Amino acid sequence: MEHKTHTPEGGKPSVSIGFVGNPNCGKTTLFNAYTGANLKVANWPGVTVEKKEGRFRLHDHEYRLVDLPGAYSLTSYTMEEQVTRQYILSDEVDVLIDVADASALERNLYLTLQLIELGKPVILALNMMDIVEKRGMEIDTHRLPEMLGIPVIPVSARRKTGLDILMHAAAHHKDAEESMPLIHHHGSQPSSTSATRHPHQHHKEFAMVYSDEIEDKIDQVMEQLLKQYPSLQNLRWHAIKLLEKDPEITKAFPLADPALISRSYEQDIINEKYAFIKEVIDEVLVNKDKKAAVTDKADSLMTHPVWGLPIFLLIMALVFFFTFTVGDWLKGYFELGLEAFSGGAASLLTYLQVAPPLISLLVDGIIAGVGGILTFLPNIVILFLALAFLEDSGYMARVAYVMDGIMGRLGLSGRSFIPMILGFGCTVPAIMASRALENRRDRFKTMLITPFMSCSARLPIYVLFSQLFFGKFAMLAAYSMYVLGLLVAVLCALIIHLFDRKTKDDAHLAGGSSLLIELPEYKAPSAHTIFIYVWEKVKDYLTKAGTTIFIASILMWFLLNFGPQGYSLDMSQTFGSQIGQWIVPFFAPIGLGFWQIVVALIAGISAKEVVVSSCAVLFSVGNATTAAGMAELTQALSAIGFGPLNAYALMTFSLLYVPCAATLATIKKESESWAWTGLTAAFQIAVAWAVTFVVYHVGALFL
Repeated sequence: MEHKTHTPEGGKPSVSIGFVGNPNCGKTTLFNAYTGANLKVANWPGVTVEKKEGRFRLHDHEYRLVDLPGAYSLTSYTMEEQVTRQYILSDEVDVLIDVADASALERNLYLTLQLIELGKPVILALNMMDIVEKRGMEIDTHRLPEMLGIPVIPVSARRKTGLDILMHAAAHHKDAEESMPLIHHHGSQPSSTSATRHPHQHHKEFAMVYSDEIEDKIDQVMEQLLKQYPSLQNLRWHAIKLLEKDPEITKAFPLADPALISRSYEQDIINEKYAFIKEVIDEVLVNKDKKAAVTDKADSLMTHPVWGLPIFLLIMALVFFFTFTVGDWLKGYFELGLEAFSGGAASLLTYLQVAPPLISLLVDGIIAGVGGILTFLPNIVILFLALAFLEDSGYMARVAYVMDGIMGRLGLSGRSFIPMILGFGCTVPAIMASRALENRRDRFKTMLITPFMSCSARLPIYVLFSQLFFGKFAMLAAYSMYVLGLLVAVLCALIIHLFDRKTKDDAHLAGGSSLLIELPEYKAPSAHTIFIYVWEKVKDYLTKAGTTIFIASILMWFLLNFGPQGYSLDMSQTFGSQIGQWIVPFFAPIGLGFWQIVVALIAGISAKEVVVSSCAVLFSVGNATTAAGMAELTQALSAIGFGPLNAYALMTFSLLYVPCAATLATIKKESESWAWTGLTAAFQIAVAWAVTFVVYHVGALFL
């Protein structure tokens, strides 16, 4: 295959390089090590997949690097895989650098074999070699290129070692017209191969050689392609794709004799690729069995078809135990600080003879609203610490694997549970993660049910109302919200699947779409990684407190202090009261027929934490999260007839009703449809009302 040579204005040769690799292989870290801050970030044309591009000079070459979306294969199931394959097949790339996680070489080599078959110059960059050494394993970097026929360069993106050698190899390999010499040791196979019907020695020409049956078919299809499309390059790759019944290639290059391919050979080709990968691993990887045995022993329990899900629920229960016990202990100190600050501010403003309405705005509106939310910061930090620990240890990937079978029976891809897991942290990135789903219907259904997963923004609501009304059972009441959200999401997915006849007819959605996900070896979490993860989440939380919640607190104060007659100390005469009383009939059947609660829930659409700050303002409680403030709030709620059952109904409705404004904006961006965004909001309000109705009335039978 011919490759273009790019020459920049300075006259020096330019090399266009595509970085390819599995997710989590360190590809982006390696890309950043070369480009630093000299990169451009945008979306690929027509899709929401991010595109990163950078340039740099080394010796007498200019390098243009493109960080392609992470992909496990080039079968074009996901949007990321489609983008990656389309770019690789274009003339824009001179050489491909396949970044492989050397500590998980067996999984990474599947993509490597597919890249080699594309016919482009490929270099295998063995990243994370330091981890391989730390685990006591060794990779024979002399034997590996003999078996694959491509250069193999050990690198460490984290330590920035091997980077110049990798670029040097790319510059010299971009114009290679033939692969490196292949040296295979197949025992008795060479003699049998030489006696086959094939006119050439496959093991001397191709790294990946299939069985005689498939090789015969490849030769026949290549012969047909040559007749029909004489200018077509890389006939072998196109023949393999046609045998796999690849939709894109089958449509672009239909055969004159379709009967030539009587069935799909995709599974056979996949199986034979993995058989060859096992052969490669057995020859080049040393001392892997001991580490694998430890992982396999743990996975026999963690991914058990029966015990895997109960173990996950137990682990999440422990997470909430620490979130409440440790978090509440730290929260007490925040509450004391807030109480002192609020009292001091009120005294200072009174001393300065500031007008009472302005004092009320600053103390009862802003300080009470924003400060009340900040007191929950310890609980939020503990929760994110636990989630980061589980993610970095390799456990969360197991949860997605355990849920794969369940999701398949619900008419969804196993990948759908990955966004749902992310929803425990924040719904916005969870919705964005639905991009990884290969089917548009899957994406939309996943976006519909993911907001039911309880995000961290709802935690302040659970903490406050469970402590107000459930005493020693507060942790259990809050934890039940997370389980309830998961159950409602699963139930909704099942109902949608039963009514979606078209989806039931799609073979890959009837339980046949298997989950291809990385199951990394268990490891001690990195303190640096956990710190970065938690800091980013805390920063987002503080930013929200300083912007969205700040503005919402001010708006709430105005709604509750101004009415048709102007400024009023009687809250029942304000705009907020009128709005709430107008909507109360909708909420009365679910135990939330109080105009103050209705207004707080409406305010919560801006950000779920605002429900807590709004309650503080609505019931004129200066520091609702302190012991004195909680007692005052409990008394105010009891005075209007709001009890434990109403509190649980409020927690349930807050869990399920329309997500925050940021999530709605993300749904609009990802779906590119205002109609779908509106449908999502209406659907979630309907589900929230129905579930809360059941919870409230069933609870009333026992209380």
